[in-house]
Amino acid sequence: VDFLNRAARTLLDLSAAPVDGKNLQEIAPEFESLFIKLKGMRKDVAQQEVRLTRRGRTETLLVRMARRLNAEGQGEGIVVVFDDVTELVSAQRMAAWGDVARRIAHEIKNPLTPIQLSAERLKRKFGPLVGDQEESLVELTGVIIRQTGDLRRIVDEFSKFARMPEPERRNVDFGQLVRDAVTLQRAGMPDVVINDTLPEDPVMLDIDGTMLSQALTNLIKNAGEAIETRSEKGDPPKSPEIRVILRCFEDRVDLTISDNGIGLPTDTAKLFEPYVTTRDKGTGLGLPIVKKIIEEHDGTLVLSSAPRFDGDDHQGAKATITLPIAAPISSQTSIRTLVKTPAAASENIDP
Repeated sequence: VDFLNRAARTLLDLSAAPVDGKNLQEIAPEFESLFIKLKGMRKDVAQQEVRLTRRGRTETLLVRMARRLNAEGQGEGIVVVFDDVTELVSAQRMAAWGDVARRIAHEIKNPLTPIQLSAERLKRKFGPLVGDQEESLVELTGVIIRQTGDLRRIVDEFSKFARMPEPERRNVDFGQLVRDAVTLQRAGMPDVVINDTLPEDPVMLDIDGTMLSQALTNLIKNAGEAIETRSEKGDPPKSPEIRVILRCFEDRVDLTISDNGIGLPTDTAKLFEPYVTTRDKGTGLGLPIVKKIIEEHDGTLVLSSAPRFDGDDHQGAKATITLPIAAPISSQTSIRTLVKTPAAASENIDP
């Protein structure tokens, strides 16, 4: 390598140490296959998408390599240009999966109700007539009815993903939405401690309260399921816990939901792709729907490893939602007064 610009250093996560004279394979081993391909081609240009993993984050780069020729037409090196197209690729996949979801929902939903009704009628009509086979009839029709219900649930998820409505924005207290979601999940997860650090004052945002409530409920529920999965794999946390922290700034609010569950896979970007799930009974649509809701509100959703909780060497997962504030917070109300930190939730929390 003769020269590497600042953008290349950033994308490849290289320090400021000199790289001149080093082999390309040392700096970016992921580029080696394209380099070999170009050497074996008669063309002067080659390109392909390359998946690059740095610091636990996987990104997609569009890499182009071209021979550099001098005035006499002789080769004097290769120019390598690459762009981060992670978001573009993700958007293309989301659009394609949305079309698939619409088709699946249309084809499956129509016959579900007749199937279920037919099974129930078979059970009622022929149950008294089959004698000692009635128990088998009830069992078999029960399977049909249960599976039909499961299919209906999946189709409903397809429909939500494929036809996400436009947000109906109103001035809503986002802090109260978070508080309500925490209260709901506390009732649904009695074995998990949910600590919340929320502002005392209202946090008014221009949002669709229904859509964001759905997103918050999904994320906290996912955190609880991550703890359950860790326990099922034989490594239960000593104190199952979820931490919900809302911080307010002049131009945005940051909400973090951390757990001490199973943790994240190496490639977190795939978790936002439709129908990718780490759970046996998951549809893989929960996180894509949440991400879509947050982006519809001009916000961002980032998944990362959570800080280690007290007495636990295992790292769980942390979801960070950032939403913009349309109007700045009153200068008379400081950030310090907005956030009240319970002692139980204040330890080992990264700023």
